[in-house]
Amino acid sequence: MLMKANSAAVGDCTAVIGTQWGDEGKGKIIDMLAAEYDVIARACGGANAGHTIVVAGKKHVFRLLPSGCLHEHAQIVLGSGMVIHLPTLIEEIDLLRQAGIDIVPRLKISHEAHILFDFHKLLDGANEDHRAKTGKGIGTTRRGIGPAYCDKAARIGIRMERISENLAEDLSARKDTLQRAYGITIDVDAECRCIEESAKIVASSVTDTVAFLSAMRSSRKHILIEGAQATLLDIDHGTYPYVTSSSTTVAGALQGLGLPPQCIGEVIGVAKAYCTRVGAGDFLTEVQGETGERLRERGGEYGSVTKRPRRCGWLFLPDLQRSAMINGCTCLNITKLDVLDTEEVIRIGVGESQGKAVYKDFAGWMCSTAGVASYERLPKNAQVLIECIEMETGVPIRYIGTGQGRGEMIIR
Repeated sequence: MLMKANSAAVGDCTAVIGTQWGDEGKGKIIDMLAAEYDVIARACGGANAGHTIVVAGKKHVFRLLPSGCLHEHAQIVLGSGMVIHLPTLIEEIDLLRQAGIDIVPRLKISHEAHILFDFHKLLDGANEDHRAKTGKGIGTTRRGIGPAYCDKAARIGIRMERISENLAEDLSARKDTLQRAYGITIDVDAECRCIEESAKIVASSVTDTVAFLSAMRSSRKHILIEGAQATLLDIDHGTYPYVTSSSTTVAGALQGLGLPPQCIGEVIGVAKAYCTRVGAGDFLTEVQGETGERLRERGGEYGSVTKRPRRCGWLFLPDLQRSAMINGCTCLNITKLDVLDTEEVIRIGVGESQGKAVYKDFAGWMCSTAGVASYERLPKNAQVLIECIEMETGVPIRYIGTGQGRGEMIIR
């Protein structure tokens, strides 16, 4: 049985945070750890996040709900830092019900979280189209995340605490503004009907999640924080402006859940054994051609939400070191080691010179590591690679992913 990341004292929480540009495979370790935790909490972002979990050969894709929600003993929290597209949430709830899981009785939605409307998606698309025409496209998911956070910062957003209200007047006021400025038409009646139908399902789940989490800690319950996106996409610390619109670090997670800093007992940083990103922006170790295609196909590097092909390249240690520094990572989870099984030479970026990556090359192992569950059974060359990453970052690698399934994880 997988042991808890640490022997948690009263009030301790464990956070799982992505250290690259997202898509590192956080969902798998969260799903594994969730068996030992009482509360699974997501703090920020919206339906632009995607976690894929494979259980008994069946794939589950989550966008708003934490991937740990498959564990039916756990309470599920959507924090105040999130922007929630209600049709997407209802769809996920329905899909879980079809799988025999009713999550609503254990779902807690922060009354301070913001509602993301369909008009936010239209506005996101209009903004991205405009940027693309000027050669400055970011490559957003067009799911309305940025515009929803803009409304939040401008103090004109609508929070979940108002889900049972008639919002026609508020939306009508926005309709006139967006029509004049962007030529976007808001279907006020459709938006209101959506809110009304959604309220029938989730209004009872909307609550003060800060008080709930505090009560859980006081009751000696253990909390697992699920990070969305990753550190290099953080609005402050990421590769700006090619970032998301929320704070994706452990500090952002605490803010988005209303948890105090001293409650963190463990921060697990997650990184692929190589690297990917979607959308525009610098990618110093990106690989084109046959090698890039091979990594993409072997790793299944297509967005779980958007299905967009991901840009692929090699691990860049300075980025991993910086992410570990920002988040105070106490250990690392290196995922998808098995994707490198067919590489004769494996490269790791160790620095930069005149705008180009400086690499250290490692001999590949040229045999399957898929499903290997003990470190001693890894090929020697794979161990050399892992131990180099560990030495250079100064952070112990406690978990190593060797496949998609729940059991395909080495625990050191």
